[in-house]
Amino acid sequence: MTTSKSTHHTARKRMVIKLGGSTLEGLNKDFFINFKKLQDSGVELIITHGGGPAINRELAARGIESHTLNGIRVTNEAAMNVVQSTLIGQVNPALVHELTSAGIEAIGLNGFDGQLMVADYLDKDVYGFVGAVKAINTALLETLLTVGIIPVIACVGASEAGLALNINGDTVASEMALALGADSLLLVTDVSGIRVYDEYQTMATPSLIHQWIEQGHLYGGMIPKVQGAIDCLYAGIPSVQIVGETLIGTTIVTSDKLHAT
Repeated sequence: MTTSKSTHHTARKRMVIKLGGSTLEGLNKDFFINFKKLQDSGVELIITHGGGPAINRELAARGIESHTLNGIRVTNEAAMNVVQSTLIGQVNPALVHELTSAGIEAIGLNGFDGQLMVADYLDKDVYGFVGAVKAINTALLETLLTVGIIPVIACVGASEAGLALNINGDTVASEMALALGADSLLLVTDVSGIRVYDEYQTMATPSLIHQWIEQGHLYGGMIPKVQGAIDCLYAGIPSVQIVGETLIGTTIVTSDKLHAT
């Protein structure tokens, strides 16, 4: 990452919200009401999103094979065209429309806009057209946040040669949070956080999470999510939250932070 961190000296809190593909398709009025409340309370918000289900439907309709490896979608050229047209052409404008309809000023962006997200191949031989983030144009985002417009960022990066590259949604969210010096990262999923013994946990630490995985309380799709959250903490984001559409769920902090509260 060549990006220098943004320095925002105001007392405003700043939050990156990542909407997963499955969550995106089921957003209801509550989500937008809670979102507006957050914004009205003075929090600067940035949204990043994927669009897995919409991409899968489009790939199937065109008979294009696609599989995941280590949680990353292996993307050949034909699949990349679908990813680009689906995320930028369908998912992103639909989400911006929903936000605007809820009285939230938003603008749709992707890696090509103002060199927002310059990327390079993660490993072309293994993953094809999948990108790793090289630089983020934080100045562009700062300009939008200053005037109260929410950036809604699709997970498509642009190489220096102008090629579209598919970037993992959780990766984009954490890179944005780090580059913008966000106070927290919200991973919005279809569950209200981490559940252990049938109870949602309000707080968690990396050591507790590892214990819950070993005991079999956390499994399936929750594992990559919590591992991604822990990576973000270690990279320097103060808190990561796994939440449902009420935007309430489990806050994950390093153990030092837990003792300090």
